[in-house]
Amino acid sequence: MTQVLVTGGTGFVGSWCVLALLDAGHTVRTTVRDLRREPELRSWLQAAAPFDDDRLTVVRADLEHPDGWDDAVAGCDFVLHVASPTLRHTPANDDELVVPARKGVLRVLRAARDAGVRRTVLTSAFGAVGIGHPKRTAAFTEEDWTNVDADIPPYQRSKTLAERAAWQFVADEGAGMELAAIHPVGVLGPLLGPDDPPSLRLVRRMLEGRVPACPPFAMGFVDVRDVADLHVRAMTDPAAAGERFLAIAGHSLRVLDIARILHERLGERAAKAPTRELPVWLARALGTVNPELRLLRHQLGQDLDATSAKAQQLLGWRARPIEDTIAQTAESLLAHGIGAKTGP
Repeated sequence: MTQVLVTGGTGFVGSWCVLALLDAGHTVRTTVRDLRREPELRSWLQAAAPFDDDRLTVVRADLEHPDGWDDAVAGCDFVLHVASPTLRHTPANDDELVVPARKGVLRVLRAARDAGVRRTVLTSAFGAVGIGHPKRTAAFTEEDWTNVDADIPPYQRSKTLAERAAWQFVADEGAGMELAAIHPVGVLGPLLGPDDPPSLRLVRRMLEGRVPACPPFAMGFVDVRDVADLHVRAMTDPAAAGERFLAIAGHSLRVLDIARILHERLGERAAKAPTRELPVWLARALGTVNPELRLLRHQLGQDLDATSAKAQQLLGWRARPIEDTIAQTAESLLAHGIGAKTGP
């Protein structure tokens, strides 16, 4: 029976990866930073799709500390490295995110190699592919890399440098261990538990009426369940070794398109969602005083489209319609009492 380690099991993508693996019949070990979260994680997963409780083990390990990683990977055939360091505040400098992200990836890869893991699947991001480039019309592919020499946000810089470090480590010190990388665009979809993932905050804020007008840009989105499915395919398919895979449902959407879909699918429950888009010049001007718009400065006026043709052709992966995902995201947020609030 195949044993798989998933790092970051309580995270949005991580928890869905655990569920997908259990559903496929694998035995799963997952890491959390706080073992007090084990009961709630098990309850989320069992409520979504009941499974033999003996096939899931929860262990403590923190990317920023060396303890626990050798035990976490011991006996595992595969690793899905989904976890990534996060901050509860705006970093004073990029190294607050870059250094932990890079060290964390190398810590997991080193432990995996030493344990004889066959393949590690790294959860990277579109942020390691399509940020910091001049305006373009062609869709981004896996051949593209984010320009870390540009003035880009710390998160995108950290994902890019961590992934580059991972590929370099496997090439230089991997001892035959294989690596594949998954690059989701904006990840939406239903919640397994009552957490509030950062990737769902745009939809939440729209439902709460906290987005008076949409920022003027387009980007891709994908369902978290399809992201988990792509991780499992990249783990098991021989064709995935040494490859990067973008995960996007169809083509890019303008932020205003998301608001429109919410209005169409949820009716009055999405009455507070915006109905207009900011002009580019105004969004840039507001970015001088609005921290959220400031972080989007490289995206304003751009269409950050991407293609999943590679994942479709090599791995047979398919994404569900993003319109359904957007509606189900909103329904799930409201069902968990998230998105119905008003005010800051």
